[in-house]
Amino acid sequence: MKVLVVGNGGREHALAWKLLQSKQIEQVVCAPGNGGTAGIKGCQNLPLAVDDFEGISQFALDEGISLILVGPEVPLAKGITDYLNSKGLKVFGPTRAGAQIEASKAWAKALMQEAGIPTAQAAVFTEAAAAKSYVKAQGAPIVVKADGLAAGKGVIVAETVEQAQAAIDAMFGGEFGSAGKFVVIEEYLTGEEVSVLALTDGLTIRPLQPAQDHKRIGEGDTGENTGGMGAYAPAPIATPEVMARIQKEVLEKAIAALKAKGIDYRGVLYAGLMMSPQGDFKVLEFNCRFGDPETQVVLPLLETPLEELILACVEQRLAQMPPIAWKQGAAVTVVAASGGYPGAYEKGKVVTGIEQAEALGTTVFHAGTLNQEQLLTDGGRVLNVTAVGETFDQALAQAYAGIQCIHFEGMYYRRDIGHRVR
Repeated sequence: MKVLVVGNGGREHALAWKLLQSKQIEQVVCAPGNGGTAGIKGCQNLPLAVDDFEGISQFALDEGISLILVGPEVPLAKGITDYLNSKGLKVFGPTRAGAQIEASKAWAKALMQEAGIPTAQAAVFTEAAAAKSYVKAQGAPIVVKADGLAAGKGVIVAETVEQAQAAIDAMFGGEFGSAGKFVVIEEYLTGEEVSVLALTDGLTIRPLQPAQDHKRIGEGDTGENTGGMGAYAPAPIATPEVMARIQKEVLEKAIAALKAKGIDYRGVLYAGLMMSPQGDFKVLEFNCRFGDPETQVVLPLLETPLEELILACVEQRLAQMPPIAWKQGAAVTVVAASGGYPGAYEKGKVVTGIEQAEALGTTVFHAGTLNQEQLLTDGGRVLNVTAVGETFDQALAQAYAGIQCIHFEGMYYRRDIGHRVR
């Protein structure tokens, strides 16, 4: 099989890496890929943008691509699956209608409320004055969200009413572009966040190992939200009993609600949940694709060949698949980010030490790199240093030993990833 992976981040590097572990995979092509995917044996980069639907389609048809995996949410929200399906290509990823579950927080909230899925109380606004009045009545802390896609940064956890009102002004003022045309204001929930990535063929849905992502830039889970500064799996708080409830109360209800709307959803349904200390949970958000950096800790633990699961979803025969097999142990990834991220940062810094890190047993997934005779930084999140161990302590120690080998000017990483399980 030849597989095309659309995207250029750490998630796509991990997908390519996992696919190439199978004897069934002859070649993986990444469009556009990054400095890491360029260096994998059996993988090549294709210099096409993720929204060049015509170019991707033509290449896939010309080269006999058997399967296309779409990594990022933006091309899914723009309808890449609809376009490629119309050309007779097999695509893993929901249609434009299904991708609304991430592309519009207001749409997703309405779906959850209709389906009876446990979620935070919320209200949707189209102008600032009404939103500010609502915040004043509700008080703080409170969560302010841009409705549309904002690269993981359109969520403000406001500690005060003033912070919330400033966030409302920023969103309606265009800070997040068209993503802030509508604003969702949600109750603030406390507890631990858990990411459940589930595979679905539109009829059956099966969760992967639960993961926990560290979204805040600062240690102790403080500061601005980012795309994710590290993750680990499996998340101990999501016990088998809790996962059984999530399957019934969240995943199956969501797929049934999508089907009732006439949406044939084949791909990943990612549920971000807040778990209370008492074991209750509410859905914070749904995403329409593999999580990043959660994919980088879930896939190293997966024993069932990834392409078998993906094809079963695309061909709508997931119910016939045997239970998903997992390795024992735990996986941890730590993100090496550019100085200044998630704000302004510089690119083009020389990266060294990856070979030394991998010599210690880690796998380094490239999130934002470029190969130009030497390896250079090309994004806010640059590398994901990943380790698998028999225990969390072993995986954490190995990941941190690996990241200490790596250097580029301005490099920053959190030193407390996995602090809840230490």
